[in-house]
Amino acid sequence: MKKLTIFLPLFIGLFILSSCSDNTKETTKEIAKGKKDRNMFGNGIPRGLTLNSDGLTDGYIMFSVPNSPSMYLINRKGEVVHEWKGTYGSFQAYMTDDGSIVHGESDPDYPTFGCCGPFGRIQKITWDNKILWDFEYANEDHVLHHDFTVLPNGNILAIAYETMPYENAIAKGRKPENTSKAGQWLEKIVEIEPHGKSGGKIVWEWHLWDHLIQDHDKSKANYGNPADHLELLDFNTGGEKLPPTISQDSVDILISKGMAHRNTTPENMGSETYHFNALKYNPELDQIVISSPALSEILIIDHSTTSKEAASHSGGKRGIGGDFLYRWGNPKNYHHGDSTNQKLFGQHDVRWIENGKPGAGNLTVFNNNINGKINSDSTNYSSVYELLLPRDQKGNYEIEKGKSFGPENPTWKYIASDTLSFYSSFISGAHRMNNGNTFINEGAKGRFFEVTPKGKIVWEYLNPYRGDIHQPNGDPISPMFMTFSEFRATFIPADHPAFANKKLEPLVPQPSVFVIPTPPTKK
Repeated sequence: MKKLTIFLPLFIGLFILSSCSDNTKETTKEIAKGKKDRNMFGNGIPRGLTLNSDGLTDGYIMFSVPNSPSMYLINRKGEVVHEWKGTYGSFQAYMTDDGSIVHGESDPDYPTFGCCGPFGRIQKITWDNKILWDFEYANEDHVLHHDFTVLPNGNILAIAYETMPYENAIAKGRKPENTSKAGQWLEKIVEIEPHGKSGGKIVWEWHLWDHLIQDHDKSKANYGNPADHLELLDFNTGGEKLPPTISQDSVDILISKGMAHRNTTPENMGSETYHFNALKYNPELDQIVISSPALSEILIIDHSTTSKEAASHSGGKRGIGGDFLYRWGNPKNYHHGDSTNQKLFGQHDVRWIENGKPGAGNLTVFNNNINGKINSDSTNYSSVYELLLPRDQKGNYEIEKGKSFGPENPTWKYIASDTLSFYSSFISGAHRMNNGNTFINEGAKGRFFEVTPKGKIVWEYLNPYRGDIHQPNGDPISPMFMTFSEFRATFIPADHPAFANKKLEPLVPQPSVFVIPTPPTKK
């Protein structure tokens, strides 16, 4: 990850090498066959508002401008009506009732962690751009990454990486051949109580390392049969194959070319293991849902525990401490299936549907990289799922003995009619709207659109904006390939309390759209 960008260029570099070259070949073949272009990043296609139907719910869309500290609010006509501006690169934002936002900021100097979505800092910014709170959670041992949520009491629930030395990982039963010499970066969730202008007290925490099992080594901790303990994570799933070993000189070259973060070393390549990329809170259940694309699985844990109970296997409303209450998407992780039973593929942005919206209590999730062979198609594609969870009258998640957690299939899904025209293999998200439609962010392309329950697209906009943050040495950050990409975009209805007594008129002048520079002509 470059200094202030959202995602790891090493990941993108490897992704480009492994898949974008294939997409180029694929696109050529598809054009020859008359199929739609597979330009996943949307470069070279019309941007801005492309569809605006009659009768839509009045509202606005909030999104962070790539490679910029700005967050824009646009109306249904695609006009920017408000801008919030942070200090560093903006990661994503959540609206509060008074019109201020809480957003993730790419901390400029966090140490240790070399990839995979760290940002390290959270700010609260008023409607008129005053910074009320600027909290840093980034040091040698931990860093905020990917996602957080604002709780009803104003506290912040956030995901963080934390270091586990190599020796500790081996002692907990991790296979040595799958363990980076720098150790593992495991996941934790912290609840932060804001204090003052920059302080924060951790009032609750949950650590993944307290909920592991392994069947690799009887002499090590956590030994047992993962198939008998669905409430625990098999420590040898995720990151099963380390990247090829390279020299420090090669790493330095990658860093100099912007394809690796400044903290990358030969020893920590492969340290990031489970890559939690989303979490949401359900206040009625007092539960947290988490997405791990590395596992291709969503997980639910109990927030009603104390921190001590969260580190154990008992306590809380559900009685099992911080163990998993529910998991879905990839039952082979707990040895209850194989690849044919897998439902999720690198998913993002899992959310509970809020009360008052159609499907309330269900989950929505953006399923990024579905293998086309599942549906007799050789091309991967994306989908949005709505899941009806199997809960009994007491609130327990039901599962038949020896089976995997249901449902067998989504209760609703959106897939492009041609499958090809809707595809983002990473980032992205979706959420239910009050009118029953679903708002979707096709992240790689920076495409935001609204679909009806029957799958009809009724509004569409492609982000045309990009900022001009530079690297620490002053060099520009290349806009390719993720020129307009968006981690998260949010539809906010016009009757949201944040907009009370606010002027929401188009800015004059409108921000300048970004034009991809023409490559220099070779002499």
